[in-house]
Amino acid sequence: MAVQTVASTSNPAVDLGPAAALSCRECGHRVPLGPVFACEECFGPLEIAYDFSAYDSEELRRRIEAGPANIWRYAPLLPVPSDVAGKPNLNPGWTELVKADNLARELGVTGGLYVKDDSGNPTHSFKDRVVAQALEAARAFGFTTLSCSSTGNLAGAVGAAAARAGFRSCVFIPHDLEQGKVVMAAVYGGELVGIEGNYDDVNRFCSELIGDPAGEGWGFVNVNLRPYYAEGSKTLAYEICEQLGWRLPDQIVVPIASGSQLTKIDKGLQELIGLGLVEDRPYKIFGAQAAGCSPVSTAYKAGHDVVRPQKPDTIAKSLAIGNPADGPYVLDIARRTGGAVEDVTDEEVVDAIKLLARTEGIFAETAGGVTVGVTRKLLKEGVLDPAKTTVVLNTGDGLKTLDAVAGTGLTATIRPNLDSFREAGLA
Repeated sequence: MAVQTVASTSNPAVDLGPAAALSCRECGHRVPLGPVFACEECFGPLEIAYDFSAYDSEELRRRIEAGPANIWRYAPLLPVPSDVAGKPNLNPGWTELVKADNLARELGVTGGLYVKDDSGNPTHSFKDRVVAQALEAARAFGFTTLSCSSTGNLAGAVGAAAARAGFRSCVFIPHDLEQGKVVMAAVYGGELVGIEGNYDDVNRFCSELIGDPAGEGWGFVNVNLRPYYAEGSKTLAYEICEQLGWRLPDQIVVPIASGSQLTKIDKGLQELIGLGLVEDRPYKIFGAQAAGCSPVSTAYKAGHDVVRPQKPDTIAKSLAIGNPADGPYVLDIARRTGGAVEDVTDEEVVDAIKLLARTEGIFAETAGGVTVGVTRKLLKEGVLDPAKTTVVLNTGDGLKTLDAVAGTGLTATIRPNLDSFREAGLA
């Protein structure tokens, strides 16, 4: 069995399971586990390196299958202590992989089409996965306040997780987010602060606060805890493969905000291959963006390796990150796997939301409309193979982005009698 083995530089006072060190994605420099996110040698991003050398594939598979119906079934592959399932946490994950036969017929997919519907998480978005990971790191490092910069979904996930775990929360969002996301973030009782500007402005402010005495004791899930937070996205890859009967999908379509979700899904697939839990065979990863914020798609189509920032202007606000940190790595993965990165207009996003709702009864938020819209576009262009097993991600609940489909309403208004019913052409 192929396994990943690294020399441990772990802080012995910190129990984060198989996590052995932080490793720079650019130069490979390793440092002990801690609340840091940038390499001291080259300023590249740090990520978790593991020691999986003690694992046997069959034993590991049995252990996973006997685990709880949430992300902690994969605790042996995550930076969390072995007793994580017993700690106060929202316990997200193990969401439904919907076999979308109606949508497949509509789009002409014959090889099997699935929607990984992460709207079923506790705060109705995939962000519960990454926050659950960050929360365990915050506990390990002794933080007392949980915080983040957010386009909406993350703010709610942090507020809810902090409430359950007994942490203080203070989260920062652009001041003009969808009202549904503002309410959902505020209802958990933490502090919610609007910043005048877009997400990139919010993120810059949070980076400044980390270096200020006012930020002492604060764990910013997507800044100083980012290496741990990002690992939560791997669980999407783990679940998809397990739910497909421990096999890789042929094609996956993933929305791009910072790009971290896509890169960690690829990392999760590679780990499953290396551990012998799935057969090693080709797969393709496709990235999806809204045209009003498509820096990665623009770079991909132009054949560039550098992602130039854009000013967001799209209804898909959860994806509205104009300067995506993982953009260059997304380009690498799309090209390495034979995938692509594409974008769709806001009108196509709305149409795709309605298409998914009409065919499968899944009401996706705008990010889900982006992935379904891009899937349809790539199929029409012959980029996606309709004969291959395809998984499309829906990362959040449409109730959070009602404004996007605000024109949808009553079919008819009738008087309470049969004649009026027939006159309306409903019989």
